[in-house]
Amino acid sequence: MTPNLWIVRHGQTEWSAAGKHTGRRDIPLTPEGEKQARKLGARLRSVPFAAVLTSPLERARKTCELAGFGARADLVPDLMEWNYGDYEGLTSAEIRAKRPDWHLFRHGCPGGEKLQDVVVRSDDVLRRLKSAAGDVLVFSHGHFLRVLATRWAGIAAESGNRFGLAPASLSILGWDAASGDPLIDRWNDVSHLRPRD
Repeated sequence: MTPNLWIVRHGQTEWSAAGKHTGRRDIPLTPEGEKQARKLGARLRSVPFAAVLTSPLERARKTCELAGFGARADLVPDLMEWNYGDYEGLTSAEIRAKRPDWHLFRHGCPGGEKLQDVVVRSDDVLRRLKSAAGDVLVFSHGHFLRVLATRWAGIAAESGNRFGLAPASLSILGWDAASGDPLIDRWNDVSHLRPRD
């Protein structure tokens, strides 16, 4: 059976805090994003991962590194965020001011990727993971991970637009114990970021 897939969205950046579409631009973590990554690392430290993969973009790599997994992580270009093309750096409100009917998962981005392009990359990542000897930890990006989760669970990729994913969140893609069907076991968990009593 394929191992569980633990997926992490990178920590906060200035653009993620502002709601700007951040595809291929290499935006660094904010000091808060660095703090989030360290807290995530404390939560994951005791989990024995067979493999660690990260997007090569700085915000994902730095989250991986600060969480304590940088030395063993493989850089995987397919894990990069959706290419937003002409919409890079714009908020959804700015895009809709010019194109009111626009939805990323339906229309994609001019000069960038359509949903099907991201589906192909997601499927390539999932094929690669089938040979892992145990659970795998993946550091990537919000929209890409939403598509990856739909492909794992066997649901329509368009439904990924209904999944929220906060910076430095942890999700687990696992298996139903009775049927063996893939499922989304945990989603958008940020409990490690909350202040402790």
